[in-house]
Amino acid sequence: MGFQFIHMESFSRKGDAQGRGTAFIFAEASRKPEASIHVPHPEPPVVVYGMDVADVEALHDAAADAARTIPKDGKPRKLRQDHKTVHTVIASHPYTMDEIHDDPEKRKEAEVWERRTIEWLRSQYGNDLKSVVRHEDESHYHIHAYVVPTDDTEMRALRHHPGVTAKRAAMAAGPTNAEDSKTISKRGDAAYKDAMREWQNSYHAVVGIPCGLARLGPCRRNLPRGEWQREKAQAKALQAALERAAVVRTKIETHIVTKKSEVETLVSTAETTAAALRAEADAAIAEAARQLAAARAATDAAKASHDAAVREQAKARGMMSFVRQETARVATQAARLQKLPSILRTVFDGFRQSRVAERIRAAVESDMTALRERASSALKKAAAADAALRKAEERASSIDHALTETTAQRDVAREELARLRPPEPTSRPSLGPGLRPTPRRR
Repeated sequence: MGFQFIHMESFSRKGDAQGRGTAFIFAEASRKPEASIHVPHPEPPVVVYGMDVADVEALHDAAADAARTIPKDGKPRKLRQDHKTVHTVIASHPYTMDEIHDDPEKRKEAEVWERRTIEWLRSQYGNDLKSVVRHEDESHYHIHAYVVPTDDTEMRALRHHPGVTAKRAAMAAGPTNAEDSKTISKRGDAAYKDAMREWQNSYHAVVGIPCGLARLGPCRRNLPRGEWQREKAQAKALQAALERAAVVRTKIETHIVTKKSEVETLVSTAETTAAALRAEADAAIAEAARQLAAARAATDAAKASHDAAVREQAKARGMMSFVRQETARVATQAARLQKLPSILRTVFDGFRQSRVAERIRAAVESDMTALRERASSALKKAAAADAALRKAEERASSIDHALTETTAQRDVAREELARLRPPEPTSRPSLGPGLRPTPRRR
């Protein structure tokens, strides 16, 4: 593995000292013959990000024609032909195209380098990065990036050049401590170099180190071959260490995600189970409460029936007492009346033929008939009262039995309610944030 190579340059529609303008740059990128004399066998570029080169050129030309600058007099003017409107970046990998074609592992390393470089370019230039293409017809694996500042009404491509931006800022700050123009220029050049060095360092931190590339090559520092080989080995070892760290980090993140998912599943299952148990307990408590209410209602009804039976029994007993009294009174009167005929017969034996005797006999007979009917009615009422008394006693016995069973059911319902009532919460060891112990199903 070697060292990193990345270079930037801005171009205007007017060609520079070598005749390179925006038209030439786009022609060279698309491998037009007149701009590809340096390539023995030109091949079409491979677009690895963004737009095709022809589309980028059309977009640039339209934007450059529409762009305007506003000078001090405030009157908008078209862009000068030497106004920088395109910013380009070229990045090259140490592997040759032959190595890429012959070794799949090296191709994989180069593709990783390419993806990292594109991501770094996107972070640097945002939406102004319009296209990145790869040329496979030259000696080394490399890519070209084309930055067109279409969001800027003046299309100032140099604002993407960190060195120029830093130097302009230093020059605009003016002299300090009575500096002359030469000193100011030197300070601007120093700011330019510092900014470009920082740009290279940024690329090395994001792309070079992870890809095992050295920041500087041996020629820049006059390194002996042995020392350069050791530095390359160190860069390669650093790359391997970073790759291992990335693998470990990925495994850790995957493990964390997996465990988090498992914990969430356990928590969800525990919450679902707890909710089901809670619902089951609530239903059981409600059922027990319903049964208890029904038992209470049945108990109240049984008590009411028992009280009614007791009242009926008392009423029947009263009726029996009344019937017995009436029967005794009727029997007494009947006995008294039964003696009356013999007395009358004795007294009026001689007057049997008289009308008075007939009237007395008729009156006595009428009274006897009435007394017999009253005695018969009293006997019937006594029999009915006895039957009602027996029925009331049987009903009272049945109600007492039902009351006993209802009381037993009420006691069972209370015991079931007490058993289903959830126990008082007790302190238990914590299972971690957001976790609760799973209730044991009864």
